[in-house]
Amino acid sequence: MGGNTPTATANAGTSASPVVVPEGFTLHTENNSHILISSKDEAFLNPVQEFNRDLSVACIRVWSEEMNREKEEKWKKAEERRTKRLAEAIWRKPEIECEGETSQAVDPVKEVSMLDILAPPESKPRVYQPYKFVLLEALSATGLRSIRYAKEIPLVRFVIANDLSPSATAAMRRNVEANGLGPTTEESEGSGTNNTETDGQSKKSSLGKVRINEGDACALMYNHRTEKTRVDVVDLDPYGTAAPFIDAAVQAVNDGGLLCVTCTDLAVLATTNYSEKCFANYGGIPMKAEYCHEAALRLVLNTLSTSASRYGRYIQPLLSLSVDFYVRLFVRIHSGPIEVKKAASKTSLFYVCPGCSSFHEQKLGKTVGKVNEKSGATDYRFKTVSGPPVPAECPECSSHPHVAGPMWSGPLHDVGFVSKVLGHLEKNQDQYGTSTRMKGMLAVAQEELDVPFYFTPARVAGTFHCSTPALDDVASALLNAGHKISRSHACPGSLKTTAPREDIHDVFRSWVKKHPVRMDRVSAESPAFKLLTKPHRTEADFKKHPDSVTRASKVNLVRYQQNPTPYWGPGSKAAGKRKRDDDDH
Repeated sequence: MGGNTPTATANAGTSASPVVVPEGFTLHTENNSHILISSKDEAFLNPVQEFNRDLSVACIRVWSEEMNREKEEKWKKAEERRTKRLAEAIWRKPEIECEGETSQAVDPVKEVSMLDILAPPESKPRVYQPYKFVLLEALSATGLRSIRYAKEIPLVRFVIANDLSPSATAAMRRNVEANGLGPTTEESEGSGTNNTETDGQSKKSSLGKVRINEGDACALMYNHRTEKTRVDVVDLDPYGTAAPFIDAAVQAVNDGGLLCVTCTDLAVLATTNYSEKCFANYGGIPMKAEYCHEAALRLVLNTLSTSASRYGRYIQPLLSLSVDFYVRLFVRIHSGPIEVKKAASKTSLFYVCPGCSSFHEQKLGKTVGKVNEKSGATDYRFKTVSGPPVPAECPECSSHPHVAGPMWSGPLHDVGFVSKVLGHLEKNQDQYGTSTRMKGMLAVAQEELDVPFYFTPARVAGTFHCSTPALDDVASALLNAGHKISRSHACPGSLKTTAPREDIHDVFRSWVKKHPVRMDRVSAESPAFKLLTKPHRTEADFKKHPDSVTRASKVNLVRYQQNPTPYWGPGSKAAGKRKRDDDDH
């Protein structure tokens, strides 16, 4: 480049090196990674997704440490068995030699030293080598996510960064080289069949820590579906739905591996405007209710579960979040026929009332476990469910419910995993630009009750046409009635509870007695009239309960970032040669 070409400093590897910014490019820096963005719109990048990338780095890093710990435990147990077998073999060796026809006389006084058995002088002690994993990012675009994975996760062996677009892969190569993660040639002593000898030394070629592939994402993942070729982590972060890639992804992940999925099509997942499109993509019908964003998570999880079940595999959700304009899920993939059979008992249909948001859950199956008295093992039986008949009208407001699902009705998060991510974040806050928001959202997810759906006092109060009680008042009333509560990460000002919907409505009827509603302004045909005129069974106690404020609410929650650009949102898809204003990125 010419002498006036601007440069920037990039921390590539362990040493800083200048990144030349050619004319027509801008430098985008995120954490310690740098990419060059072309004004020709070669590949798509949304700066708002920094939270997504930060969260992904933290979750994959914690998963890799947990996977390494599991591998080390298995290795230690295998070493113990090996040592025991070796000891038995050496102790039995004199006896075996005595049995042979040509065996020499064995001195019975001679003893075998345990040091000779466990640590022979001529052999080196066996040491566990940390498990290095392979990550595949199926839709890499600029390659920023892959670059961050390679630079920030210590146990990553290498990252396969793939994209179908030639312009995107060209941008990836440029960015990978700028960060010092591309192919290199190192000087090494000795020679090999694939090395070129030069004055007693050889040049050893390395493919680099980020390996770029240009091709169809599904074809690439299908090529990694056999046991010997599977990868440890697959990351799907498409523009829109991840549905076309899920079948290939669940087959490409190793047992115990991690599948990371982003879907940005909440206009399909979180509303009934495109129910036919949702069913086509995810095999379920969405719902029209205030908790539709949690339903979106459960629809995607059900798609992952059913896709994995076809191949004798099942999912273990570690963290499932509804964030801004997308959902982000982290699930482990395992193989096991018994757990696959349990999938039906974790799948439900929901009958949702459009008037008051009450819902009725209908599970598709049930699992009955019985402990075998002789072996102590649990024997499982899998049965169909004949649930109670669903009324044609909502018993609370007489509206006609609509059907939603099938969707995942099991846990959204693994509390132990979320706690470990929070612990990692506490020690490494300076490594994440969005650490404050991560801490807030993870704290809420950690405490979230394992029950379907949340509610907001403001929305319920709107249904009753009454003033809105304080969140603390509603929480205290439910706790005083013996129910459990928590916050929901999916919506500010929300509550999850073990209380049925009619008990929540009783709390608001008690509130209305203290804060009357003008009935002359409420239509007799409206859901509000029927809710208000229905007699309540219990009187709510609004006295402040000591547990009414959860630990998550004590944290300075920062759930929504400030808009980084005037036209903030999911952005527009990359359009190749079409030029677009920087504000649209």
